[in-house]
Amino acid sequence: MKRKGELRPGWAAPPCSLRCSAAARTGKRSRRAETREDLYLDVTDRLCFAILYSRPKSASNEHYFSVDNELEYENFYADFGPLNLAMVYRYCCKINKKLKSITMMRKKIIHFTGCDQRKQANAAFLIGCYMVIYLGRTPEEAYGILIFGDTSYIPFRDAAYGSCSFYITLLDCFHAVKKAMQYGFFNFNTFNLHEYEHYEKAENGDLNWIIPDQFLAFCGPHSRSRLESGYHQHCPETYIPYFKSHNVTTIIRLNKRMYDAKRFTDAGFDHHDLFFADGSTPTESIVKEFLDICENAEGAIAVHCKAGLGRTGTLISCYLMKHYRMTAAESIAWVRICRPGSVIGPQQQFLVICILLLLECSRKQASLWLEGDCFRQKLRGQENGPHRTAFSKLLSGVDDISINGVENEDKQEPELFSDDEEVSGVTQGDRLRALKSRRQSKAHAIPLAVILQSSVQSCKTSEPNLSGSAGITKRTTRSASRKSSFKSPSISRTKTVLR
Repeated sequence: MKRKGELRPGWAAPPCSLRCSAAARTGKRSRRAETREDLYLDVTDRLCFAILYSRPKSASNEHYFSVDNELEYENFYADFGPLNLAMVYRYCCKINKKLKSITMMRKKIIHFTGCDQRKQANAAFLIGCYMVIYLGRTPEEAYGILIFGDTSYIPFRDAAYGSCSFYITLLDCFHAVKKAMQYGFFNFNTFNLHEYEHYEKAENGDLNWIIPDQFLAFCGPHSRSRLESGYHQHCPETYIPYFKSHNVTTIIRLNKRMYDAKRFTDAGFDHHDLFFADGSTPTESIVKEFLDICENAEGAIAVHCKAGLGRTGTLISCYLMKHYRMTAAESIAWVRICRPGSVIGPQQQFLVICILLLLECSRKQASLWLEGDCFRQKLRGQENGPHRTAFSKLLSGVDDISINGVENEDKQEPELFSDDEEVSGVTQGDRLRALKSRRQSKAHAIPLAVILQSSVQSCKTSEPNLSGSAGITKRTTRSASRKSSFKSPSISRTKTVLR
């Protein structure tokens, strides 16, 4: 392989910006940043990644482009990335289109970013994902190209308000994407961009698939659908049609009871309550019960807390670590790529302690992962039928884990709330939901179907068909009487439905 800064035959560096010399690459990053030297990193013979301090001009043998202002992370507080799965898909499509373009066949494609360190990290994340997904590079190879010489990038942090003591690196993200590919969590050949961007919006249900056909994370339902304190609240009936059409059989609630569980159980779903306080970490018994429920569920599992970010992402990450050979950092990275803002504050350190204790209980990491593989192999060997035998507590060693050193003050039975009662105080989940709901909807987004009880039969219209069966990749949606429903003066008389 040629050195990253070596000029390739058939193209030359632009006259307006110089490539880094060997001396500059071996120096410290602070020196290059202070001298504002441009950096070019060759990915392939035709693809290059650059950090530039002035906007370049494309030449006859070069094509420059940037996505810094096109694919932007929507932050909660001081968090700035990584960009979500839909943006990774958009970026990969853009690169492939440019590389296949007849008009650019003889041109060097140069993806450049500016001096903003946060945008540099996200730009490096995008092209690194492209290397892993489409060029077959290992996470280490992709990362090695990006940090060649003295190059470094600031790590990603959580969506908590205040200081941060736990960070996710680009390498963590690349490992997460690689393992997600290996386990079939996504496939860009069949990825449904419209559905992902539609349902992730607060007004459209605020839900994301973490593992296709297995784990769905969504915001907590309320007793009735309404717009309250800046964020959208959806009643259980909003989600039931969507859940039924996507084989969701189990709902796990982690927050205080804001709706009657009978509204799900009467519709044929299994419903479980595993409450622990907003922003805190789960107890040992909650982790064990969550894993046991998930290992025995016959269909997909929908998990929610208040915002569907912190507590929800934490417990799903526990499952990822146990069954998919992910480290704590990799599981956090993948959950955030699917659902930005997930796993917050002390929940990050909790996952590190949790995986260490799981490994200690099993004596060695390989044995834990081997037992997880054995569980899935036996599960696949069963015949699909209504009387399928459930494998309960297969990993006997995990039954004895003790999550010591992780404080959790809320171990008592949660207080019950009726549908009409209001919960006093503003929690972390409330703030995150409000921030997400205040984001401006993109022009191309299609609003959630809102069906008036008085006009269900007379005002039906269909959204684009999203047919298919593979998790986040192929879904089906329908909407009815959009415009008339939004003009209704009485919100209490409306019923929102995800189909």
